[in-house]
Amino acid sequence: MPDHVHLLVEIPPRMSVSSFMGYLKGKSSLMIFNHHTNLKYKFGSRNFWATGYYVSTVGLNEATIRKYIREQEHEDMMQDKLTKKEYMNPFKGLLK
Repeated sequence: MPDHVHLLVEIPPRMSVSSFMGYLKGKSSLMIFNHHTNLKYKFGSRNFWATGYYVSTVGLNEATIRKYIREQEHEDMMQDKLTKKEYMNPFKGLLK
């Protein structure tokens, strides 16, 4: 997605979720900044990722979650088409 990431990962039971996410965010941001040096100026504080994250266990519904992740971009595009948000001001030019 343009503004967020969906991941379905399996981590070993001995590893905590917070340490995995810290490692993933830390290493990926270093790799991104090394590969795209122009981002260092945009993200001068080196805070590429948001502070938090959402985690849930999968269990028996893994196929449903895989399908959700795979089809998320299409779903978001469909929601944008159904939105009631005005992209242009319908009253522009009427007020003096």
